[in-house]
Amino acid sequence: MATPRPTHSFKTPCERCPLRAIAAFREFSGDELEFVAKFKSGELAADAGATILVEGAHSAHLFTVLSGWGFRYKTLEDGRRQILNYVMPGDLIGLQGTIMGEMQHSVEALSPVSLCVFERNKLMTLYNKHSSLAFDITWIAAQEERILDEHLLSIGRRTALERAAYLIAFLFERGRQLKLFTSHASIPITQQHVADTLGLSIVHTNKTLKKLANRNLLRWQERTCEVLDGDGLKAAAGWEGLGEKVRPFI
Repeated sequence: MATPRPTHSFKTPCERCPLRAIAAFREFSGDELEFVAKFKSGELAADAGATILVEGAHSAHLFTVLSGWGFRYKTLEDGRRQILNYVMPGDLIGLQGTIMGEMQHSVEALSPVSLCVFERNKLMTLYNKHSSLAFDITWIAAQEERILDEHLLSIGRRTALERAAYLIAFLFERGRQLKLFTSHASIPITQQHVADTLGLSIVHTNKTLKKLANRNLLRWQERTCEVLDGDGLKAAAGWEGLGEKVRPFI
């Protein structure tokens, strides 16, 4: 099993963090930026397929995704997997272990990922001295709950076609906001990832995605899904989009 590897400490200074240039994220105050720079203890790099956090394990660290794509998931004893959500730049992972004592899910890299590393035992200093950053963490947790509500609605009430359209539209919208696409809107997922997210068999998933491809909404390539018409996918799902304009990150 591939695991993350440490990179040089403070390889990316917080003052020159590339995420700060993205309009989707709020700006730090001077005091906040100084604290986060001290809070950060280093960086990790993970190859595609690497396990970043393991369900049931204790971790001494929290992570902010600096670059790349990943996903959170749980598994049953027989190996069946349910993908819960996807992680992208700016997302905070590992917070659950602070509250529960151990991770209740695993996190795997979909693409090469870089992570900012924070010492978990310093989190209370953030809460005690920087109320604005503490609110940001609460906002991030509440946003995750809102996204999971939407995912649950999709799995429980949308048709298979609507589910698939919603998932791809959701990933496309997030990727677009984060400037993750260049000339092509290619999402690094396979049809198996889609099946494990939607709770469908791989055969049903394949047939459903072919219907969306036949509408010229997307195109499947090796281990990637290229979005051809994001608005068309939202219309097929009956989904209005993400909506939020500016969000925090740590």
